[in-house]
Amino acid sequence: MLAPRLYTGRMITPWGEIAVSDAHVHFFSRPLFQALAGQTPLETVAAKLGWEIPGPDATELARRWVAELDRYALKRAALIASFPGDEGSVAEAVRAHPERFVGYFMLNPVDEGAVGRARTAVEDRKLRGICLFPAMHRFSVQDDRLRPIYELAARNRTVVFVHQGVLTVGVRKRLGLPSHFDMSLSNPIDLHRVALDHPAVNFVIPHFGAGYFRETLMVGDLCPNVHVDTSSTNSWIRYATGVRDLTEVFARALEVFGPSRILFGSDSSFFPRGWNQDVLKTQAEILSQLGVTGETAQAILGGNLERLVALA
Repeated sequence: MLAPRLYTGRMITPWGEIAVSDAHVHFFSRPLFQALAGQTPLETVAAKLGWEIPGPDATELARRWVAELDRYALKRAALIASFPGDEGSVAEAVRAHPERFVGYFMLNPVDEGAVGRARTAVEDRKLRGICLFPAMHRFSVQDDRLRPIYELAARNRTVVFVHQGVLTVGVRKRLGLPSHFDMSLSNPIDLHRVALDHPAVNFVIPHFGAGYFRETLMVGDLCPNVHVDTSSTNSWIRYATGVRDLTEVFARALEVFGPSRILFGSDSSFFPRGWNQDVLKTQAEILSQLGVTGETAQAILGGNLERLVALA
């Protein structure tokens, strides 16, 4: 059973009151929708999606998310600027509500000026997570051009979030936009040497590796600075061999990563749906069935994110 305790930042769970923090929330700002729409009017895009298009003031969208956190008694959320160049939107949200948000931003590290942009986001705007999408932007995490990015993250104790495995972008699919991604660049094994070369950087692989679960377990076993997040529905399980359901995924992840390197995430993104409580309900029930302790539940459902970003 999950029940909110409004405005307290603590939620009633099978383990008692826990401070839950979401490590994976997309901040779908107006600039994102404008970039996707191109020459199409935003009203047409909104009608096609059935979603709300936020106004130009990022702080208004931030207030909407704060209301969601309050509604479900969440302590904090990591907000992800969901296309390169939109880090300013998340920075505004964090500046307005520093006690409720941690700022992450998507970076194409092989773009011209990427290192300077990342430095501004991390050092000036105080964002705490750099999000890399190798398949989307067609680069290898082992590319030498990324070394300054990892060094920047190490100096500033910044999390590096690396989306590996199957990548589908629901908003693009619903709008009929092509997604020319390259899955050959999505194997978590590619992160092995990088994580060993940069032991001061905490890497996070979302969605348990999104179909590369075995490889994610291997990297996690060999690299103590690699973490996973639990976000979304994890529908990639239909591709997996050796695991039958999400309960088994959690059990094996706990065996390899332990309770300190698994971060709860919902992958929430758009309104009017808002925060996706069903993800937490499902995952909390699984953790309860597995018989984890209250200490382990607190770590996964919020404590691990708090610890990682506190280092930033």
